[in-house]
Amino acid sequence: MDIATLVIVGLVIAVALTFDFTNGFHDTANAMATSIATGALKPKTAVIAAGTLNLIGAFLSTEVAKTISGGLINEEAVSIGAEFILAGLIGAILWNLITWLVGLPSSSSHALFGGLVGAVIVGAGVQGVNFGVVITKILIPALVSPVVAGLAAFIACKLIFAIVRKMDESKVIDGFRHGQTITACLVALSHGTNDAQKTMGIITLTLISTGLQASGTGPQLWVVAVCGFAIALGTYMGGWRVIRTLGKGLTEITTPQGFAAEAASATTILVSSHLGFALSTTQVCSGSIIGSGLGKKGNKVSWATAGRMLIAWLITFPCAGAIGAIACAITKFGLYGTVGVFIAFVVLAFVIFRLSRRNPVTAHNVNDGKEVKLNPVAAHPMAAGRAA
Repeated sequence: MDIATLVIVGLVIAVALTFDFTNGFHDTANAMATSIATGALKPKTAVIAAGTLNLIGAFLSTEVAKTISGGLINEEAVSIGAEFILAGLIGAILWNLITWLVGLPSSSSHALFGGLVGAVIVGAGVQGVNFGVVITKILIPALVSPVVAGLAAFIACKLIFAIVRKMDESKVIDGFRHGQTITACLVALSHGTNDAQKTMGIITLTLISTGLQASGTGPQLWVVAVCGFAIALGTYMGGWRVIRTLGKGLTEITTPQGFAAEAASATTILVSSHLGFALSTTQVCSGSIIGSGLGKKGNKVSWATAGRMLIAWLITFPCAGAIGAIACAITKFGLYGTVGVFIAFVVLAFVIFRLSRRNPVTAHNVNDGKEVKLNPVAAHPMAAGRAA
């Protein structure tokens, strides 16, 4: 293997871990937004717990990683260069940063898949993508999973409020606050089992494509470890902008609703990870929150915010794909083109970070965002139970 290839492989691994880091802070909201919004967990406590459990979850399964490293890209039909993977990662990271800047909980998973598909199509042609896997393991789960999670959260809320309607309100709120701590931790654990694996798959795909690992094999232990630590660190940093949107922007929820939403999310993600579906945890958790909002009589859901999120979901795959395609076209100029793309990526990422400093969102002001106004019947956490 020549020096140029080794340099590119090194850049790919570095950028892949950067994506894993951005995935962590972009998706912290999935596990902890509702717990932070209801006061079940303090913001800093929440991100520490989420980061730790993401790390543990990364070691529990590799089925999603195998979907990416051995199914998404048609390695037998075309030769996939490491520079293609680098370009796809750059597309995913830049789109993650853009949506994080505006506080939209878009899908890091679909950004990654879109970036890779766009880069591979430009670099190797459409035959380089296994579209059967894209449809069955990515697109169909993307459509089904938020509906399933939302329906589960809706039913759970209805059952909870029917059971506790005659109980003391303060005891119910306190009881579900403790329960919500457990379910939030389960979501964080499930997030590690699903999202950390995506970067494992990317690094494994890179090693296989350059002959450093046998085709058809899964992630090596060191790959699992570094990906787990990267997503855990990103989670600890806290994507406060997205946490504000999910926790306060969609609907105002109480601890019973938060418990239902998190339980539905964790169950959906863990089952999908076991089956090897590389779904979007962001979409699952958003669907659960909407379902829990609808599950309480008189509660309002901000359909304007939900609509913006839906648009972000729809355009994530093609937009990340377009960025990945442009980056891949430049890498065709050889090592200098690849290094140039990497430098441009670093500059753009720094510019986005500087823009975010103009209006910072931190652990101290994450719950100061605009809340969804409640109807009078839903003004009290247990009012819906009495009204029912």
